[in-house]
Amino acid sequence: METHEYAAGEITVIWQPKKCIHAGVCVKTLPKVYNPKERPWLKPENATAEELKNQIDLCPSGALSYKFNTAI
Repeated sequence: METHEYAAGEITVIWQPKKCIHAGVCVKTLPKVYNPKERPWLKPENATAEELKNQIDLCPSGALSYKFNTAI
């Protein structure tokens, strides 16, 4: 399945477009991060890792997920 990864600091946001049901929870919760009119539409650097994690946990379709980046 197609996935897109957007890394920012300690977290990487993973988006699977085919799973997305366009409920808009992401856009309503963090409009500075998710803007479908812009490219790239997802800018994780505009929120903290904690804000991103909390919002992604609300995604009804599971199209958004995350992984924490380990320090090298």
